[in-house]
Amino acid sequence: MSKNFNIWFISSLLISVFVSIPILTVFTSFFEDTSNYYQILKNTFLKEYIYNSLVLLISVLALTFLIGTCTAYLVSFFEFPLSNFFKWALILSFAVPPYIYAYSLTAFFENYGTAYTILKNLFGDANYNNNIPKFDGMFGAILSISFSLYAYVYILARASFLYQSQNLIDLGKNLGFSKFKSFYKIVLPAARPAIVAGLSLVAMETLAEFGAVDFFSINTLTTGIYNSWITFDDLAFANRISSFLLLFIFSLFIIENLSRKKAKYHFNVRGGFKQKEKIKLYGSRSFLAFTFCLSIFFLSFLFPLSQMLYWTIKFPENLFDLQIIDLILNTLYLVLLSSLVLIFFSLISNYGNRVSKNKTLNTLSTLSISGYAIPGVILAIAFITFIAWFDNNIIKYLGFTSIKKVFIGSILGLVLVYFIRFYSLAFNGIKSGYEKINISVDESAYLLGYSKRKTFMNIHIPFLRNSLIFIIILVSLEIIRELPITLILRPFNFETFATTAYISASEDLLEAAAVPSLFLILIASLFIIVSSKYILRENNEK
Repeated sequence: MSKNFNIWFISSLLISVFVSIPILTVFTSFFEDTSNYYQILKNTFLKEYIYNSLVLLISVLALTFLIGTCTAYLVSFFEFPLSNFFKWALILSFAVPPYIYAYSLTAFFENYGTAYTILKNLFGDANYNNNIPKFDGMFGAILSISFSLYAYVYILARASFLYQSQNLIDLGKNLGFSKFKSFYKIVLPAARPAIVAGLSLVAMETLAEFGAVDFFSINTLTTGIYNSWITFDDLAFANRISSFLLLFIFSLFIIENLSRKKAKYHFNVRGGFKQKEKIKLYGSRSFLAFTFCLSIFFLSFLFPLSQMLYWTIKFPENLFDLQIIDLILNTLYLVLLSSLVLIFFSLISNYGNRVSKNKTLNTLSTLSISGYAIPGVILAIAFITFIAWFDNNIIKYLGFTSIKKVFIGSILGLVLVYFIRFYSLAFNGIKSGYEKINISVDESAYLLGYSKRKTFMNIHIPFLRNSLIFIIILVSLEIIRELPITLILRPFNFETFATTAYISASEDLLEAAAVPSLFLILIASLFIIVSSKYILRENNEK
């Protein structure tokens, strides 16, 4: 028993240490000497990076809060035409990464773009360009990121609304509150933890966003990190900016936790939980609810999808010029390999935590899962920094051949950074499944003569099957959409739909970016539709 305990404990410890390396690398690199670029940037654009990042963050949080909570409230509390359809259709915005939404926004509203073509076909030749609004710069980035990410708030807010008791609604009625007043006085405060969790994910993704802000030429901390490494070859300064960004992200969590330290989010009511009854809307209210949800669905999903489809049909040569089979195989290869690695090591880590019950290991595991909060650009730079340090100080000292080529610009390095980036998704998904397995199940298995390995293989894994399927879908979706990590660490001539679309768009060839963008949206939509039965389980409503 002691030997098995040591194996599981050590395995779990090593996994947690490995995943924590980028975080430690970023902060330890803060004290290294930087090039003259630091002084140049400090006196010129650094304040602009910080200001733009703050404006982007605050604006996106406000817009995603408004869209996510309003749509979740409507589909959770009311019945109106197509309300059951919107329940799952509104999460399809996940299939459109911010950078692809940015391409669609520009392609539609640019001079002589899609909007111009529509007006010309409807009303004849005229100079419409002056009357067509331009959604570029900061405003374009805010819209692109918000319509791509609001589903984080929508999903978690909806889950919270569904679990709220009818007693809360009755309480508002007894106090003479209108539906709107009941919403912001009772329903919304009770859902605050879920909404804040969704906004936290939005905040992390916003600060991590690279493709959309780079496309709109907005200088943020993320683009500053990328330029420090790519343009000026200054890893030390890239890590210094990364440390500022990480401290800012962690500060957001600390401030939010302190702000609700003494807050109470449950209500003590007699009679226990009472299932909520949906209110059927009629007339103008029904029309407004339907119109609002339809508008959000159209703007977040149908609009970018139709724009990419339009360009693909209009310029079919781009479809034939693209190596679609290679891109599909490359994407599936990364998805399958990364998913298997994540599932395997996350299972070991979770089971090691379960059997060891060690506080130090639990603390280290908590630190390691914060990798999802780290922008992909930072992870890629931190990984390169660590490999370079390890190669120069350990490998060469021992007299071995350089290992840089093994990990940098290779599938192995790419999968390892994917593992660090999405480890929290797999770890937390399996952990939530483990919480449903009573520890008495393990004890009974031991009494029947099962070893820890046999208990793990024959009892735990079959029980966790649905959780594992859901994790694979989520991880696959993230990898399909991931841009900066793939862009920086991929092998030479190894492309995915995301990198192909980005390269075409960066060369101002939006028509060519349409085909890979369209395939990315369609594949991601398929994963979302499959996963929706896990995300929007009907038994949550019972």
